[in-house]
Amino acid sequence: MDEGDVETPEEMLQKQHRKEKKDLQAKIQIMKNAVPKNDKKRRKQMTEEIAKMEAELDQKHDEELRCLEPTSDAKVAEAVNGVEELTVEQQPRVSKAQKRRDKKATQERERESRIAEAEVENLQGNRHLERLKLVEKLSPRGLGIKEISSDGHCMYRAVQDQLERRDKCESNVKELRSRTAAHMRNHVDNYLPFLSNPDTGDIYTAEDFEKYCNDVEDTAAWGGQLELQALSKVLQLPIEVIQADSPTIIIGEEQAGEGITLIYMRHAYGLGEHYNSVEELKEHEDDP
Repeated sequence: MDEGDVETPEEMLQKQHRKEKKDLQAKIQIMKNAVPKNDKKRRKQMTEEIAKMEAELDQKHDEELRCLEPTSDAKVAEAVNGVEELTVEQQPRVSKAQKRRDKKATQERERESRIAEAEVENLQGNRHLERLKLVEKLSPRGLGIKEISSDGHCMYRAVQDQLERRDKCESNVKELRSRTAAHMRNHVDNYLPFLSNPDTGDIYTAEDFEKYCNDVEDTAAWGGQLELQALSKVLQLPIEVIQADSPTIIIGEEQAGEGITLIYMRHAYGLGEHYNSVEELKEHEDDP
């Protein structure tokens, strides 16, 4: 277009369409990069979602181009602000039913757009990125993430799951908690120095430590590294903890036997930290 020429409504609409297609392709690329290639189920879902997004955008563009086409009786009105527009009298009349359909279609497109944007945002979130890093660490070992419910007992449930997988489930969650608390009470010097009041920073007193052990035994108090150390002693097994952004740690390396493997996640749920178990990857999933 020569300098000084005024873009026609059709040219302006085509320019807008090119931009929308470019923006959609950028979103699609983000979605593709965020889903690991070995996650066949999610890649299949992603492929279907991309096809739907592209089809909806093409349909939207076709409808907008049809609406722009002038009727045989329409005449070009006088240019206003450098853009040629049809006067009210010259614009095709639209029925109330058509207006309702157009409004509903617009609302549906906006809803789908919000869903797509939310999905892209989720794929870029800390939770998803953490999961990707863990998958990269687990896949070479033929392992995947086994989800454990988030109820305050996740660490003990993950340990129980690992024991069940090797037919060595000697305890349920309640018993694992009781044995952990009993071991800590019987070895106060190994655990008390590492506990302090989160508000004051003061080392726990004997009374504080007893209450701590009571909570370990009788409540859904979240378990951490101290409890894992106690469990390693109780079960006489090493416990491996895999993390996304930190090196893997092994608690109780001196213990013999096949170790227990847990996954520690910082962004699994809204409340933050969480433990999951692991399971062998299924190699017979169908390709998308």
